[in-house]
Amino acid sequence: MDEQGRCALCRLGLNGFDGAYTFGAYEGALRRLIHLFKYDGIRTLAGPLAEFMLAALPRQERFDAIVPMPLHWRRRWQRGFNQAKLLAEAVSRRTGIPVLEAARRRRATPPQAGLSHAERRRNVAGAFTVRPRVRLEGRRLLLIDDVFTTGATAGACAAALKRAGAERVCLLALARTDRRLIQLSPPAAGIRSAAMGAS
Repeated sequence: MDEQGRCALCRLGLNGFDGAYTFGAYEGALRRLIHLFKYDGIRTLAGPLAEFMLAALPRQERFDAIVPMPLHWRRRWQRGFNQAKLLAEAVSRRTGIPVLEAARRRRATPPQAGLSHAERRRNVAGAFTVRPRVRLEGRRLLLIDDVFTTGATAGACAAALKRAGAERVCLLALARTDRRLIQLSPPAAGIRSAAMGAS
């Protein structure tokens, strides 16, 4: 980590995304809320959780569209919904930034749990593509996901969006699992935490 909170991969530009912002650590009450939302299907939590996410987003950031992290169709069918899309729609309602389902997960990938960072990156390499007829040239995109671990999945998706012409891609997630890379916000900001450009 450098003095700006960036890891070596970020400094080398190997993450795909240009910045990453998270509300808090994936533990305690926040973890329980995410589980209720994601696994117990309490979709009405999308609104309150979106408020948490927006608290972590710097006010100076400007985006042209919000892109939900895509699920493979099989995972979406099993769960019944894409939690990232619900969060993206809730963020959109509060910001006026349109949702653009630009990315598609073209192949299912094994679970990332238990894999090293390098293994995670290999696991998701080539897993994402941009939908046909979606124009991204010069656009600034906010990629939405629920939990940010190493950034391998977000990086692979962001890289696909950039190959299609996106000028800037930032990730906004509810929670971060790797506490070593969380940069704590000033006390006045409450319990919010933000990791800018971390992997």
